[in-house]
Amino acid sequence: MEIHLWWLALELRAKQWLRENAGAAVVPANVVAAVEAAGGAMTDGTLTQREWDFIVTQSEFVD
Repeated sequence: MEIHLWWLALELRAKQWLRENAGAAVVPANVVAAVEAAGGAMTDGTLTQREWDFIVTQSEFVD
């Protein structure tokens, strides 16, 4: 499932961890579980570059 479809359903603590650790090679089990519960999936223990880019973009402030 595309990240824009599961990101809104993701619990706040998991979103915060992903924002603070953008590009992490390994994501902790509790965050993986939250991503999977929201409908997402991990590849080799982390997100795809496209998903990390989405998270960074969503975290930027709009002028």
